[in-house]
Amino acid sequence: VPGETALAFYKAKNPTDKPVIGISTYNVIPFEAGQYFNKIQCFCFEEQRLNPQEEVDMPVFFYIDPEFVEDPKMAKVDLITLSYTFFEAKEGQKLPLPGYQ
Repeated sequence: VPGETALAFYKAKNPTDKPVIGISTYNVIPFEAGQYFNKIQCFCFEEQRLNPQEEVDMPVFFYIDPEFVEDPKMAKVDLITLSYTFFEAKEGQKLPLPGYQ
């Protein structure tokens, strides 16, 4: 519901026999709804370490901006999908936060 906070969990598993340090990127579909999607707290803001065979639930706390319902381009949007890609971080590589230089 736009304006209400929500908590979701994403499951990640390291199927290898070695520890993995990874980072996540996210995607919002439909793309146009992304401007209304606001993450308050997210595992994707920091690198995550997964030990061998470890499986964890990673939380994201978010809300949809109430202005979403006022946008005529969103009138037929009744489903927003948030997805993540978790990949191994390269040693010494620092990725900038989106929107910051």
